[in-house]
Amino acid sequence: MGLFAKVTKKEEPKSCCCGNCDAESMAKAENAKTEGASIKILGSGCQKCNQLEAATKAALEQLGMDTTVDHVTDFSQIAAYGVMTTPALVVDGKVVSYGKVLKTEEVVKILQKVR
Repeated sequence: MGLFAKVTKKEEPKSCCCGNCDAESMAKAENAKTEGASIKILGSGCQKCNQLEAATKAALEQLGMDTTVDHVTDFSQIAAYGVMTTPALVVDGKVVSYGKVLKTEEVVKILQKVR
């Protein structure tokens, strides 16, 4: 009756959604995700990502906030946020916008609401 026997398959834990990342890069991505008060732009470095970064910096200047803006281009770190469409805006570890380029006024409203 080996034909109908229940086969238990050992599943090895995957390090990421695509299977191409190693445990070290995933741990680094999780640490970056949980860091404190910060603003991050997630994206490959394309024109849209750079436009969102410029709008974010202009919004911070308007609000008189002295916060650095990090541009994350590592896809394993971007995936750690659950973002599949870039550019994305992350404020204090939470994704507040993704998939579109926000205008400066929109970023100002988001920052006022979040902080």
